Amino acid sequence: MPNWLLPENIADVLPSEARKIEDLRRQMLDTFRLYGYELVMPPMLEYVESLLAGAGQDTDLRTFKLVDQLSGRLLGLRADMTTQVARIDAHLLNRESVTRLCYAGSVLHTRPSGLHATREPIQIGAEIYGHAGLEADAEIQELALASVALAGFLDVRLDLAHVGVLRAVLAQDPSAGRDEAQITALLRAKDVPGLDELTRHYLPATRGALLALPSLYGDVEVLARAKEVLPPLPGITRALAELAALAAGAIGRADVAIDLADLRGYQYESGAMFALYVPGLPNAVARGGRYDHVGEAFGRARPATGFSLDLRELARLLPTAERKHSVRAPWGNAPELREKIADLRKAGEVVIQSMPGHDNEQDEFECDRVLVLEDRNWILKNLG
Repeated sequence: MPNWLLPENIADVLPSEARKIEDLRRQMLDTFRLYGYELVMPPMLEYVESLLAGAGQDTDLRTFKLVDQLSGRLLGLRADMTTQVARIDAHLLNRESVTRLCYAGSVLHTRPSGLHATREPIQIGAEIYGHAGLEADAEIQELALASVALAGFLDVRLDLAHVGVLRAVLAQDPSAGRDEAQITALLRAKDVPGLDELTRHYLPATRGALLALPSLYGDVEVLARAKEVLPPLPGITRALAELAALAAGAIGRADVAIDLADLRGYQYESGAMFALYVPGLPNAVARGGRYDHVGEAFGRARPATGFSLDLRELARLLPTAERKHSVRAPWGNAPELREKIADLRKAGEVVIQSMPGHDNEQDEFECDRVLVLEDRNWILKNLG
């Protein structure tokens, strides 16, 4: 096997694709800052006890682990940055007021999340800590929609779900509560026959509610149907009201759908959840939701909600970026030439000096002008 081959689902990012990713990253971080979000940069690896604190089994299985040669302790390479940012808020910043944080960086997965997915996503996201009200959820949802719009996607579908519905149902039936992990997996797969078999000995109200959840998918009218078929438990009533408010806030900016069986991310989410879908990509391009209990693992529970997306996945849907017009200049150290090149670069021009005996080959730049010496002055001339 050639020694230059990369592992499966790991790939280099070439110039034109890297430029799309970097342009998106800069635009999104600048947008986050306009909303008042502060940038943090968590480390790539941590002790697994800290890295996986508050995270679910899914994150544990996606995390690469290795032994630290300095301490002998087990380290993890981050598969998700959300819990890291929660640790920063709870343990390092230690603020009492509302805190808005954002981040961007590579994460690593032991297995790809989809058929052609990379195991090294570039994750970017934003989180709000310290406010338990629905206003924080609405702002995060708005920011996620604005981020996808920066990539030029205006035909967006927003799927809303709420873990409070399932938890209210399970809380009424000890038998169902013991099977929570299995029920969650069946609901994720919308496996109605499997649910039918598992729930045969549950309380009738519990069984009926669980069998109804996979069919409670569609536009906002689903919420009215859910009120009719689900038991009138306080947790369910509150969850449906929150979903109605978030759906109302998104109408006009996205096609809104409700899916009360969408429990991806369920293991550390604690309230309303959402996913954004765009044409050309079967998987969600962004996911977010409330996760109020993650901070408990760091000794300080704080209300929290946020979202993240994979820049590489989003960028590959975009058309190839247009080549940037640039200036070709000869190689040389003459003071007048160097001064002219410096002035052009200060003005924002890309100036590429040709190495002696070579032509320039670039994916990103198109030299449409050339710097030439005429009458002892360096001037720009159009090419072609």
